[in-house]
Order: sequence, then structure tokens, then C-alpha cells
Amino acid sequence: MVTGLTLNLFDFQEKAVMQLLDLTTDSRCKQTIVVKSPTGSGKTIILIGFVDEYLNKVNSNTAIVWLCPGKGDLEEQSRQKMMKVAPHRTTQNLFDALRNGFPSESTTFINWELVTKKGNTAIKDSERKNLYDRIAEAHRSGMDFIVIIDEEHSNNTAKAKDIIDHFSAKNIIRVSATAVENKRYEFYEIDELDVIDEGLITKALYVNEGIEDNVEITDDYEYLLDLADAKRKAIAARYQEVLPEGKVIRPLALIQFPNGQPETIRAVERKLESMGYTYDNGMVSIWMSEDKRDLPENLTENDAQPVFLLMKQAISTGWDCPRAKILVKLREGMSEQFEIQTIGRIRRMPEAKHYDDDLLDFCSVYTFDEKYKAGLLATMDKAYETRRLFLKPKCKTFTLEKEYRDLDFDGLGEREVLNRIYDALVEKYHLTSDKQRNRMILAGNGYVIGDEILGQALHGVFVRTDMVAEATSYYGTRKRVDTHKHGMQLLHSTDAIKTAIGLSTGKVKTILERLFRKGGNPKKKLLALNTAEFYAFVINNEHLLRDEFRKITSGMSQQLGLTLEPKKGVFHIPEQDFFKYDPGVKEEIEYLSNAYQEYTSGYATSLVRSISEQLFEQYCESRDDIEWVYKNGDTGQQYFSIVYLDALRHQWLFYADYIVMKKDGTVWVIETKGGESKGKDKNIDPQIENKFNAFKSYAAKHGLHWGFVRDKDNRLYINNTEFAIDMADDHWKPISLVF
Repeated sequence: MVTGLTLNLFDFQEKAVMQLLDLTTDSRCKQTIVVKSPTGSGKTIILIGFVDEYLNKVNSNTAIVWLCPGKGDLEEQSRQKMMKVAPHRTTQNLFDALRNGFPSESTTFINWELVTKKGNTAIKDSERKNLYDRIAEAHRSGMDFIVIIDEEHSNNTAKAKDIIDHFSAKNIIRVSATAVENKRYEFYEIDELDVIDEGLITKALYVNEGIEDNVEITDDYEYLLDLADAKRKAIAARYQEVLPEGKVIRPLALIQFPNGQPETIRAVERKLESMGYTYDNGMVSIWMSEDKRDLPENLTENDAQPVFLLMKQAISTGWDCPRAKILVKLREGMSEQFEIQTIGRIRRMPEAKHYDDDLLDFCSVYTFDEKYKAGLLATMDKAYETRRLFLKPKCKTFTLEKEYRDLDFDGLGEREVLNRIYDALVEKYHLTSDKQRNRMILAGNGYVIGDEILGQALHGVFVRTDMVAEATSYYGTRKRVDTHKHGMQLLHSTDAIKTAIGLSTGKVKTILERLFRKGGNPKKKLLALNTAEFYAFVINNEHLLRDEFRKITSGMSQQLGLTLEPKKGVFHIPEQDFFKYDPGVKEEIEYLSNAYQEYTSGYATSLVRSISEQLFEQYCESRDDIEWVYKNGDTGQQYFSIVYLDALRHQWLFYADYIVMKKDGTVWVIETKGGESKGKDKNIDPQIENKFNAFKSYAAKHGLHWGFVRDKDNRLYINNTEFAIDMADDHWKPISLVF
């Protein structure tokens, strides 16, 4: 260790403090500094070190504001740590700041939820104004602010931005284990290898150690918990061998549930009971937001009694337990993502040193999750910003009739939907009444047929935590269908399929059973699967079936004498709205034709708009007969919508892209779509024809001008007559001839 600073820091920590001091004192540097700090690197100590040095050596007439996520009382933990390692520093919480303001050299720890959570009564409106008053008071006294945003990814909202903006901070320091470099900000990364070298975190992590390829699994939970317990016992035995007499480290296994559904928790509790671990004997604790049963005060201490902790996905930031060595991540559905960030909970070393023993110097993850993502990245890590704009007064009186779904209109009944799907599948795959032959045909077209649910499990050893998200080494897994255990999975898959056709889950399940399951009416039956095969068929082929059904709905909506009268409403252009903005825009110019004040070319670059949208906005800006152009939203009741029907006569809402008022008072409604490039169709909307026809009908009814606009060779073409997907068709005309 080195002692160049007030605190004793590791080399990499001191280097980080020095870098922060350099960036906050160099006038050429950007206001915001993003620090990527791996879990276990002592992020809080680094920030305390920076605060201490900055107030000592740079500017004592500064107030530090330290914002923390609401989960896990992180702001109080951080404050306690500062009081312990830098007792000479003044610390306070939000309520102290409301009483006392922001004195120089103070650090105010604020829980995000107290100032941003909807309906939170911790600060009423009058008191929130009081917070803003206190900030203004500090500014009037000449106080500088530095804002530290800890784990900011979990609170990136307009309200949070408003609070940060009020501080008008000299610098904003954002810290996260999952930060991504962005050219708008200064960026500093602490190398995870430096943290490993100092012995603070494990040398590497095993994922699914002990799982074999093509293994048959009877029960997910039992299989993973048996592996985890064997590993836990081995680690505990090794600690007994290497630790001096009287010292105890009791390794902890974390069992993480995505949502904590009662039946899943109960199944795990029963399994643990059968292994001899219960709440009653102190070996198990549970930490859910609504249940902190038998959570001992010393849970995070190395010699604490519990060896299994049941927890929800949410406990992923601000909770340190260095004795936690194993993470079992369970699934409650099929498509959950594994948050790589949670691995940080098991990477710390219990004595902040390595033992030169892989069993003790590694940590272990057991999971059947198949999707991994690197973390809850904030919009600050995206390449665009979100900015609020205000409507020009001349647009405030404009109205247009918009449509909503008529909830009393059912569309096609279950039988008609079944017939459509049956006919489409027979036509596509040339299926017959011979179920065995159909079985071979579907298998030959990529369908998985059998009585086992197939999956895959990531495996390997990883030094850097974020390498897990990029890993591609998977073992296959097989599970024999158990209708009791896999009922939830079947329901989950049916739910996913129903999104394509808009019927209830129950109706979709009935249709699937009529088509593929043995028994019942033999008409319209393509396969005769037994119960286990049916479960496996739907679960294994969920994506195929969903895409299949989606294509069927994109066919032309047939008029069957059943007329839909959508609900009506009045559309006003929102007086304020949020737009994606590209801060890297070159030669920014204001688009005077836009309905919103201060709308510029920065809101219409390739980062935030499609090619056809960019070209259309540029085209409107170049015309002198345009009064204003409004860019409609994609979804939401405040935007302009019309109803269209798919091939199953199910209702969907369509949000046309632009409303244009010309100077002669004519109103145009425009939808932009992907055009053609190098002879290939770029349109990705399977419902384009249904939308076109609904749009045409709506425009005729309301006397509006309209058109679908697409791009080809950097030029725009419009069609408002008869639908044609091929842009070589005569119905597509250069936009200048029509609009």
C-alpha cells in the first residue's frame, strides 16, 4: 500500500483518485466524468479519497452531493463508511440539508427514491421546493457543487435529471460497474485485473462447473442446489484446513429468484429442508422486499450462521458480503436474462487476500439462464441524450380525430382463427392427414419434436466479469417433461405466442391443442402428440410458432361483413415532449419547420432517425410551403393513432410518423417506411399492407391528404393509391410530384 493520500489506498485506488483530481481541475475537461469501477474495487473508498483531497487541496468552498440508489440503504452505508475512514469530514443526509442547507466542505448523502419516486411522501411538494431553495441559497453564497452519482444506472429519469440540473455542478462524477465509454464524457476505467492482483476479488469465476454436456435433468432446482451445496461444503472444509485455530469463514450460497414467486420459493425451501437446511436451525435466511425472515444482524460477517440466502433479483447493488462464494440463479420463466452485475456479489474475497488455492480463490455461478447482459446500462451510456422540447404557440390549437380500439369488437372467433392457421400451415409445409408424415415434414423444417425440453447451459472459467456476456461455450441440457413442474413454462411460451395473434392465453392454448395434441376433434389436427410431447413441442418451438403466427396475421384483412367502428377521441399535439438527441451532430442547424421550439438537425441524425425519416425532415425543411411538421410518437394515448385490422381481424393501433400543415391549410399525414437498397427491400414491418389500407380509408373519411413514404437511392417516393411492396411499381412516385 502507498500513503501519498490522507487514506491508506491500494495503488490502483490512489491512481483513480489522482485521475479524478486531474479531470476536475483541468478547465479543458468535460463537466461529466464517468468512472467504470468493478465491483469489489473499493468504489466508496476511492470516492471518499477524492472528496478529501479535493476539499483539502483544490477548493474548500465546495459542497459535495452524493446520490445513491434507494435499494439497500446504500446512502447510509456510504455515509457510515465516510464517518469511519474520514471522521474529520462533515456528513449529512437529505433532511439535514433541508434544515441546514449545504455548508462548505460538507458531503450530503441522498437516497434517490426520496426525491424521485412517484407518490413518495418523504418530501412533499412544498418541501421539495425547499430543497431547490436550499440549492439556490448555496449558489447565492458562491458555493460550488460537485455531484457524485453512485450506481446511476438504476435511476435515470427526467425527474432525476431535473434535480441534477438544479445543482449546476462544477463537475458530475458518475460511477458504475457497468459504465460504457461515451465521447460526450470524460471516461476512466479501473482495470479489473488490478483489483484481482491486490487480492480484493476472486481470481476468476466458474460458471456451471460440474454440468456435463447433454445431461438429462429431472428437476432444475434440485440439480443446481445439489451442485451448489457440494461446492459450498468443499470450500467450508478447505477453510477449516487453512485458517488458524479459532478463525471461521462460513461460505454463503446466494439463491436468486427473478421475481420471487411463492411456489418457486416454497419448492426451494422444501429442497433445502430435505438437505437439512431450514430457517429454524439458522442455516437459511430469506431477503425479499416483503420478507426479511430470520435475517441476522451479522449476516455479512465471515462467521455468520446462515449458509443459504434466498433473495430477489433486486438485491444487486450496494450490498457487500465477502463470504458469499456461490450464486444460484433460478428461472421462473424461460426468457429471463442474467444480469452480469449480480456476479459482483460473490467476487469479493472474505479477507481481502488470495490463498493460492483455486477452491478458495475462485467463485461459482450455477444457472440455466441462456441470455446474459452486461448490466442495467443507463441512457448516459447510450450514444444519444433525451431532451425536452416545447410546442410552438401556433400549433397548440390544431386537432385531429384519433381512434382507439373498440373493446367490444372481438374480431374472428377461435374457430375461424384455428381454420386460418391450419390452412396456412398446410399450404406452407404441404401437410396432409397423415400425422406421422407431418411429424417428419415439420422436423425437417426445424421443429423440435419429442418428449424432452431442450436447453443450454453456459460453462467455463472467466477472469473478467463482463466476459460472461460475450461467452459462447454452451452445453446442451435435456429435461423430461413433468406436467406439474413445467406447467409454468408452457404458460410462459403460450403467452409469448399470443403476442402475435392478440387472443387470450386460454384461447391460444386451445388452438395449439386442437392443432397438435392427441384427442378431441380429429378435424384440423396436424399432429397427434401425447401430453409430454405437446408440452415439449410448444416450449421448444416457442419462437418458431410465434413467428409462424405473426406471418399469418400479416395477410390481408378480409372484410367479412363485420364492420368495426373504432372509439374516437381528439388529438392535440403535446405541449411538451421528449426527443432523442445526437450530441455528436456536425454543423447543427435549427429546423424552423418543426412544430417544436429549438428542434434542430441534432434530433434527426442517423443515430436517432431512419433514413426515410431523415430525408423527409430535410425535404420539409427545404420547402417554403410548409407551415409546420410534427413528429408523432410510437405508442401512448397522447399521440395520434388509427385502428387497423390484421388477417385475423384483431385490432391494433397504428401511429403514423408525421402530421404536416401546409401554408394553404391542407393537412398531410405521412408514414415513413424502409425503402430499397441495392435492389433489396428494407421494409421490416409485416403489417405494412394492412396499415396502408386502414390509413387510406381513414384519410378518405376525414378528407386528409396522406401517403406512405419510402427511400430509394437517397431519394423519397410516395404512394397513396394502391399498395405495392415493389418500389419499381408505378404507384410509387417521386415525392415532389405529389406532396
